[in-house]
Amino acid sequence: MRIVLLGAPGSGKGTQAAMLKAERGVPHISTGDMLRAAVEAGTQFGRKAKSIMEAGDLVPDDVMLGIISDRLREDDAAEGFILDGFPRTERQALDLDELLDELAQPLDAAVLMDVDTDILMKRLTGRRTCSETGKLLNVYFSPPEELEACKQAGGELIQRDDDNEETIANRLAVYREPTEPLIDSYRKRGKLKRVNAEGSVDEVYERLLAAL
Repeated sequence: MRIVLLGAPGSGKGTQAAMLKAERGVPHISTGDMLRAAVEAGTQFGRKAKSIMEAGDLVPDDVMLGIISDRLREDDAAEGFILDGFPRTERQALDLDELLDELAQPLDAAVLMDVDTDILMKRLTGRRTCSETGKLLNVYFSPPEELEACKQAGGELIQRDDDNEETIANRLAVYREPTEPLIDSYRKRGKLKRVNAEGSVDEVYERLLAAL
């Protein structure tokens, strides 16, 4: 199983990827994790990425592709992978296709975790952390008894500074602009699978398995 996971912030990609990794035994490869690992290991591309990030610049496509290439050549990726966070643009998708052809590991599918914008906004702006227990809750979706339990324990529901509506709306806009053409590109190539990512974690996971 070789798939790319697509989806906006708050669509549940990380949660679903972790469940899929546990069941199928293939690595969940996120760009953030790969960057950190490459920098820490001091690989050729990791050293390049470190100097670029320290300068406050975005890591260019060729460096990211080099890091992904190194990661996909590791033994645990021989039977497949779940790629999360790359590609983000149509150009990156074409570069990834070339790499996978070189590795003789063609992509099986690009899976879009599809969530209505209003639901995404509530998932992200509604996030709270109980100051007493550290439990992650949501004022829109968590059961009332869980929210009340935090207060009963003497805690407060704390919202992250960057979980405000203006910041979240900007994050979603930044995601959509380059990604919508990418989604259309995978659709035209017959690689796209849409999964309704609304509902409980288990319901979404059943739909994901059915799509795969």
